[in-house]
Amino acid sequence: MSGDRVEVGGVTVSTEHFIGGQRVGGDRRFVDLSPIDEQPLAEIARGGAPEAELAVAAAREAFPAWAALGAAGRAEHLHRLADLIDANVERLAAVECLDMAMLLRSLKARVIARGARNYRAYADLSVAYEERSWSSNGTANRLLRMPSGPAVVITPWNAPFMLSTWKTAPALAAGCTAILKPAEWSPLSCSLLADLADEAGFPQGVFNVVQGIGEEVGAALVSHPGVRRISFTGSPETGRAIGEPAARNLVPFTAELGGKGPLLVFADSDLEAASRKAAGQYDDAGQVCLAGTRLLVEETVADRFLELFHAFADEHVLGDPRDDATTVSPLIHRDHLARVEGFVERARANGDEIVRGGRRSELAGLWYEPTLVVPHSNDSEIVQREVFGPVLTFQTFRDEDEAVALANSTAYGLSAIVYTGSAERANRVGAALRAGTVWVNTFLVRDLTAPFGGMGISGIGREGGDYALDFYSDLKTLQILEGSTGAAP
Repeated sequence: MSGDRVEVGGVTVSTEHFIGGQRVGGDRRFVDLSPIDEQPLAEIARGGAPEAELAVAAAREAFPAWAALGAAGRAEHLHRLADLIDANVERLAAVECLDMAMLLRSLKARVIARGARNYRAYADLSVAYEERSWSSNGTANRLLRMPSGPAVVITPWNAPFMLSTWKTAPALAAGCTAILKPAEWSPLSCSLLADLADEAGFPQGVFNVVQGIGEEVGAALVSHPGVRRISFTGSPETGRAIGEPAARNLVPFTAELGGKGPLLVFADSDLEAASRKAAGQYDDAGQVCLAGTRLLVEETVADRFLELFHAFADEHVLGDPRDDATTVSPLIHRDHLARVEGFVERARANGDEIVRGGRRSELAGLWYEPTLVVPHSNDSEIVQREVFGPVLTFQTFRDEDEAVALANSTAYGLSAIVYTGSAERANRVGAALRAGTVWVNTFLVRDLTAPFGGMGISGIGREGGDYALDFYSDLKTLQILEGSTGAAP
């Protein structure tokens, strides 16, 4: 495990930072553990203020030429990177499975390939951008989208590869240079992404990866005056901490800060489909910010729903994520397991009813049983705070008004799921729910051109499509007095 490269799942991975087109090491290290067996995978370079300074300097130096390359020139690089991701799905999936414990079959089938889709989508959107032009008050006007400068991107430990591409793709397509800081619990696939960007011919300093602990190198990056954009996905607490230096430096930032999504089931819905989807919220051990973790079911069908739900939940298999039979993988880290367990134990102590699970699995390691809690009150902590584990709550409602009121009763507002057989109700309830994304009779279907983000404490700003490209740009209005130059602009 010593040295600057290690073998992980048969794949060679660098443990060093990637700054200015070069691998950069250091004496300070942290240990990266696999959630599958809690054994060390690598000793990772642990950055701090010096590495942050080096990365920002490299990104600033590379920015003018990358911005001047234009959308079409940058798109060529992004398409090459997307092709390389497609060619390396097996390698990337093998590493991410060991590092984060997402199901290997999911990584191979859809998650890693989504990274390639992200780069292609933003490359094409950037090239297709049509600047707005109009006449007003005797002037000819053009709205120009100008690259803003170096961008810091901080990603979470769940789906690290896909979420890193989701954020760096629009930054790079818009003409920004990027500094990616992956989560310390799952940094390895992001190191491979740096290798692929290098292989794709990205100029030195355009794409940088700095590893380390959030309170150290992350804090140094977001407070650096040379940074012009910040994008973060994580907890509301960390989002607030990032917002302070961003405000001091007057740097725009987006933050996706988790959710406590409702899954509403009306009596006129397909109960089998709804209960199957509800049981599916245990996928990835519940470590999904978009999950519908609050089951809200019309009381007239509650018993039948629960009967179907328990039958589908019984089909889950806890085990090694490399095994095709496994449907629920281990949690990311022992600290996170203790956090999830703490939520359930406090719920039990406070009088909430644990009707399913509620304890660690008999498997040795970081598995927690799929759990269902019936809270004694809507004010219960288990209802109001994000657990980020295989823990769902169950409540009933009498009518549509109560359903919407319950759904909107938390401080979060990232996503919601509605099951109904009525088109009128789908549109009426969908419009009434306080959530950045509402799915009706489906879940996790993503259009990359649509805005994505949260309301309330679930976040600030929007990612996705032109919304992301606008964020990584400075918008300029150019006005020319009509007839003053002898030709139209």
